[in-house]
Amino acid sequence: MSTKVAIIASNGGLFDAYKVFNIATASAATDAEVAIFFTFEGLNLIHKQAHHQLPLPAGREQIAEGFKNANIPSIPELVAMAQELGVKIIACQMTMDVMNLKKEDFIDGIEVGGAVTFLDFAKDANVSLTF
Repeated sequence: MSTKVAIIASNGGLFDAYKVFNIATASAATDAEVAIFFTFEGLNLIHKQAHHQLPLPAGREQIAEGFKNANIPSIPELVAMAQELGVKIIACQMTMDVMNLKKEDFIDGIEVGGAVTFLDFAKDANVSLTF
């Protein structure tokens, strides 16, 4: 049986992005089928402009330098890696409607869908995570 990893990204900070994309890319690199459902603030992680400047928690600004010094890929690089590895990226239609966002506001290659779209993928997932 192959592994399926279902991830919900509902928070929009830099640490959240690293958690989501680290797990997603690591899973996909081990041949797992991976989907991420981005909702509410989590949409920042795939927004064309926002994902380039995600906020750090207050008092943790020095961590940004640590990421750079440790040669950790940037969030845009991790997003590209996830897409290259076949990670399915789903933006929540309902949240987009509430926030008056369009598909064009997000990185290329995403799918727009509702909760049912994600649940159809997640219903038989071996691993389900929320960040």
